[in-house]
Amino acid sequence: MTDAERRLWSRLRKRQLHGYRFRSQFQLGTYIVDFVCLERRLIIEVDGGQHCEQEDYDNARTAWLQEQGYRVLRFWNDVALTETEAVITTIAEALEAESSTLVPSTRPASRADLLRVGRR
Repeated sequence: MTDAERRLWSRLRKRQLHGYRFRSQFQLGTYIVDFVCLERRLIIEVDGGQHCEQEDYDNARTAWLQEQGYRVLRFWNDVALTETEAVITTIAEALEAESSTLVPSTRPASRADLLRVGRR
């Protein structure tokens, strides 16, 4: 795990977030996702700089996961490290949202995205 993944995992593990169980480094099909809440069919991905270099692969991967009925939230490593509370708030809101109201992302959330969430 990266530092960002470890920081998020410390907040997601042991049902700390609204009682939902997350699994780390979980295999779905031929892919391994960073974190998944199977109950809510929510995947959390933490992306580093390699995301820019493999964007087509990540987009195809996200499309496949969505076809399987999962929602995917993506966050940049640095955002997960420096804006951890905002990331956790976004994840918590996604857990409570109806599947049809959450717009899945194909690109990692930026600081500006998280600030918009906080102003709702």
